[in-house]
Amino acid sequence: MSQDHGARPEGAPKSSRAAAHSGPRRHRPQVFKLDEAEITLAPEPLEAEIAALDVPAEARPRRRGISWSGLFWSAVGGLASLGLYLAVSRLITDLFAQAEWLGYVGLALAALLVLASVIIVAREVAGLSRLSKLDDIRARAASALAGDDRPVADTVARDMLRLAAEKPTLARARADLESHLGGIIDGADLVRLTERTLLPTLDARARQMVSDAAKSVSVVTAVSPKALVDLAFVLFTAARLVRSLALLYGGRPGALGMLRLAGHVVGHLAITGGMAAGDTLVQQIVGQGLAARLSARLGEGVVNGLLTARLGLAAIAVTRPMPFTALPAPRLADVATGLVKKAEEEVSAGGAV
Repeated sequence: MSQDHGARPEGAPKSSRAAAHSGPRRHRPQVFKLDEAEITLAPEPLEAEIAALDVPAEARPRRRGISWSGLFWSAVGGLASLGLYLAVSRLITDLFAQAEWLGYVGLALAALLVLASVIIVAREVAGLSRLSKLDDIRARAASALAGDDRPVADTVARDMLRLAAEKPTLARARADLESHLGGIIDGADLVRLTERTLLPTLDARARQMVSDAAKSVSVVTAVSPKALVDLAFVLFTAARLVRSLALLYGGRPGALGMLRLAGHVVGHLAITGGMAAGDTLVQQIVGQGLAARLSARLGEGVVNGLLTARLGLAAIAVTRPMPFTALPAPRLADVATGLVKKAEEEVSAGGAV
């Protein structure tokens, strides 16, 4: 190699030309003149060039901020737990000071309190997990229908079979569906087949439960003289109806689960237009002529019954583990037929006041 040309010696500083080719890709060695005028030495280290690199946002480390709301509730829970512990500890100490046997009784009762609390918490967690499982099945069923995804549909069918295994009345339907799992069926068709096989009996029972609750509310609020009694009965019937529907479709809600279901039902009602009330709803169901002939109390009972039926339909949509696709969704007229007949009988018998 001549004096004018030569490879860059090992350990020599990189030139700007070499730096221009530096990066994640490897290049072949190049030969250049050491005395070229345009070659200048770059500063070491290349902090400016490193800082100018465009790093993708997803590659940058994320800052983990403090969740102040989580910190607040954690502190509240910790203080409440400490206060309860101190209160129980002082109580047991005072019991021992009074009599030794009272102290042991206090210890036994405290142990029972802890055991019952653990069991209640475990049941609430299991109930919430069960409701989440139903929501997950419903979401996967909708995804399989939209994308015609057979693997996802297969998981939906098998999860529905596990839910149906808890209901002896669905033994024949379960065996029928299991016989089709090995067949060549598209994902969307498998979801529809699962719905048609396992859910018609449960849907019929759910409609009957909603209709019975609506009739009960209608009768009680029509004859009850006090509005407070009406309100209490309506709230009790609505809560019992939502819980019964959840149990029917495979859920086991506890207290927290009921709160979650109530939120879902209210959200569903808000999305679907809310609960209509008053003369408009009565006229839509029983007809304008009959609505005009209803008495004040009877009309109020019919309206409350219809509102309960509307709430029940929302609860069916929330607790049902699969969306309505192969089977028709229940309508308000389907579950309010008994209310209409009762109103007609009362009017024809001269019961209007």
